[in-house]
Amino acid sequence: ALRVNQSLEKLDLGLTNISAEGASALASALYVNHSLKQLNLRGTGLSDERASELANLLCGKHHLKVLNLSGNKMTDAGVFYLAGALRVNQSLEKLDLGLTNISAEGASALASALYVNHSLKQLNLRGTGLSDERASELANLLCGKHHLKVL
Repeated sequence: ALRVNQSLEKLDLGLTNISAEGASALASALYVNHSLKQLNLRGTGLSDERASELANLLCGKHHLKVLNLSGNKMTDAGVFYLAGALRVNQSLEKLDLGLTNISAEGASALASALYVNHSLKQLNLRGTGLSDERASELANLLCGKHHLKVL
């Protein structure tokens, strides 16, 4: 249905248990859908491997504005994929990675990507386990990025 529906702008699958096959099918369907602006995959059991598929989606899907991946099993490996996508994606405005297993290395990869990304305005890393010191370092790294409004 997502392959042919070109009017759907918001899809909320939050807190559903999406299998690996379901996540792959979703990513494949969303790749050809050009109307979706908001995608909520909060707490769906998303792994690093599925984050790779979403990153590919973001590389080619230049109209998605909001992506919620909070509360998933993602680690730095998944964040590295997303950071790579953020380097080329110039439409995403809000990314929620709260309550994931991101360390300082993942946060650094995001900070590096945000130096070339000018569309992201909100990035949520709340509850990721970053220490206050690391979070402060990230904020300082992004200090000159005027387009980022909320960290």
